[in-house]
Amino acid sequence: MTVSERAVAPPYVDGPAIGMAVQFVLLGALGTVVGLGAAGWLTGTAYALVTCVLLTRALRRSGTNLLGPANQVTLARATLVGGVAALVADAVLTPASIGVLVALASVALALDGVDGQVARRTGSTSALGARFDMEVDAFLVLVLSVLVAGTLGWWVLAIGLFRYVFVAAAWTMPWLNGALPPRFSRKTVAAVQGIALVVAAAGVLPQVLAFALVGAALASLIWSFGRDVVWLWHHRYTWTPAPA
Repeated sequence: MTVSERAVAPPYVDGPAIGMAVQFVLLGALGTVVGLGAAGWLTGTAYALVTCVLLTRALRRSGTNLLGPANQVTLARATLVGGVAALVADAVLTPASIGVLVALASVALALDGVDGQVARRTGSTSALGARFDMEVDAFLVLVLSVLVAGTLGWWVLAIGLFRYVFVAAAWTMPWLNGALPPRFSRKTVAAVQGIALVVAAAGVLPQVLAFALVGAALASLIWSFGRDVVWLWHHRYTWTPAPA
C-alpha cells in the first residue's frame, strides 16, 4: 500500500468497534440474566477494549480496514469468550452461573470450525485470520482452565498456560517461531482441550472421571507440544518464521 493509498483509506473502525459494542451488549444481557458483578464487568470491559485495540492494530498491519466473513465469525466467537471470561471472573467471589457459562463456551467451541470453512469457501484465508482464530481459542482454554482448576486442582492451569509459556520461550529461542508442517492431529488435540474443560466445568461427570478426562487432555497437549518442539529443534538451523 502506497502513502497516497494510506491517506485515502477509510478508518479502521468497522469490525473492531462493532465487536466492542456487541461485547457490551452481551455483558449487559448477562448482567440482567445472571446479575453480573463488578469483577465480571471489569474483566469484560478490559477484554472488550484490549480486543478492539489489538484487532485494529492487526488490521492496519495487514493493510486492510475490513473484517472478512470468516473473521466476522471469529469476532462473534471472541465476543462469546468475553462473556465466559466475565462469568469466570465473577465466580471468584460468587457461585458461577454454570449453565449460562457452559452454553456460551459450547457455542464458541462449536463455531471454531465454521470460520475456517467460511474462509476456504470465500477464498479469504489469511495469516491474520489464522492468528485471530488461534488467539481466541487459546484465551478460551485459559479462562476455562482457571474455572476448572478451582475444583480439580491448580495443575489444570497448565492446559491454559502451555501456549503462552511456549510464546514466551520463543522470545529467547527464535527457532521456536519456525513454521510447522500442518498436522490434523494438532488441531484435534487443540479442540480436545476446550471440550474436556467444558465437560468438566458442566459437572456432568463424577469428579474422578472429570479428573481423568482433563488429565488425558493435558497429556495429549504435552505430547503435541513436545512433538512440535522436537521437530523445530531438529530444523533449527534451517527454520523459516511462521506467518505473523
